[in-house]
Amino acid sequence: MPTSVCAVFDVGKTNKKVLVFDQHYTLLHEEQTPFTEITDDDGFHCDDLARLTRWVRETYAWLLAQPQWSLRAVNVSAYGASLVHLDAQGQPIAPLYNYLREFPRELHGRFFEQYGPIDQFCAQTASPDLGMLNSGLQLYWLKHTKPVLFGQIAHSLHLPQYIAYLLHGQPVSEITSVGCHTALWDFGQNNYHDWTRREGITALCQPPLPSTTCFTLANGVVAGIGMHDSSAALVPYRRAFAEPFALLSTGTWAVSMNPFNDEPLTVDELRQDCLCYLGYDGRPVKASRLFAGNEHERHVRHLADYFHVDLNTFRQVRYDAALMQRLQAQFRQPKPADTYLTDLRESPFVERNLNTFTTYDEAYHQFMLDLIAQQLASLQLAIGRSGIRNVYVDGGFSRNDVFMRGLAAALPHCRLQASEVAQASALGTALVLHDHWNPLPFDPDAIRLVGY
Repeated sequence: MPTSVCAVFDVGKTNKKVLVFDQHYTLLHEEQTPFTEITDDDGFHCDDLARLTRWVRETYAWLLAQPQWSLRAVNVSAYGASLVHLDAQGQPIAPLYNYLREFPRELHGRFFEQYGPIDQFCAQTASPDLGMLNSGLQLYWLKHTKPVLFGQIAHSLHLPQYIAYLLHGQPVSEITSVGCHTALWDFGQNNYHDWTRREGITALCQPPLPSTTCFTLANGVVAGIGMHDSSAALVPYRRAFAEPFALLSTGTWAVSMNPFNDEPLTVDELRQDCLCYLGYDGRPVKASRLFAGNEHERHVRHLADYFHVDLNTFRQVRYDAALMQRLQAQFRQPKPADTYLTDLRESPFVERNLNTFTTYDEAYHQFMLDLIAQQLASLQLAIGRSGIRNVYVDGGFSRNDVFMRGLAAALPHCRLQASEVAQASALGTALVLHDHWNPLPFDPDAIRLVGY
């Protein structure tokens, strides 16, 4: 008899995956597909939307054809700050513009001259001023720089909702995508910010639906509407644990999230890339971000070139406490309390001379010390005065021995645990549909933790 399963498309900037869970949320299948970036109409690199669309459709057909599974539900976890623009026929009419593009300085000044001051606007929208990473401003950018294209847009969907749209055909907005540093949502008014009405930005501003919303397809499969990946990562922990915690969800970004911190965002926190998400239950989640995965990828490539070793050598490096102590005594180290974070700030390691290190392991441990100092500063922004003592880590860094043991040593008063699942975003995205497809109760032991 076929096994009842839920499939999740987990689309990150770095990895595109499909995962299959059974009713006990055991991971039965995981398949990663490499994608090559293309360039947009201005020559800037971006994800290949046409290929992504084909991959989703072909993979969904493959899932349905597997005789060992009975596909009962499907959902999407994907990165934020990215919009897919559809015409009246429901077809994409623009590239998937990269959120790392620079927002034009003149346009930035014009926007905040009309809707600022900046600090007030950022406090209202619970997000730092991040340019294209404030995805709502991408619509403002299109309106004023590509007016012909803008005039053809019937719907602008956040990436998770576009991928879900490929499955169920409904162009909708969803609460976690609207609430992730978009500059669209006024957290005080609990509604779209007034600037969207004044600018006529109506393509996106449908009332956001709860993350648990789903549609039943003709074949009986329950299709979710997608979620912002960082917000989805919180769901399993909220379902499993009653004691307050902070979650460090790591990937391209390392996002520290604390659903138990209700302190209002300060201007200083906003300037250090601290923000609020809207959680799957519609409540604000205090969060801070660090571009740690991107920094790690950049520096391990540099270290591999310098020491003439394989790019993946870092995977074999094990934590050496004595080496850490020697490095701390030999070199000046950044202090988390003195570390002021700004968006996309580089690791202090970029200023170090590699000639001072005799081995790859030595240099990598120092890089980790520098990165951990930044991570501690970022994590503390999310923890605030909430008194959190439990910190969970998921994603790629949860499997990095040097990072985890170094972070644990720097957090002696906290209980640091790595999630063995390491797929919390996908699991959370499956869990929001639990009541629609799975008659079994959720077992908290599905989240296996390793203490450090």
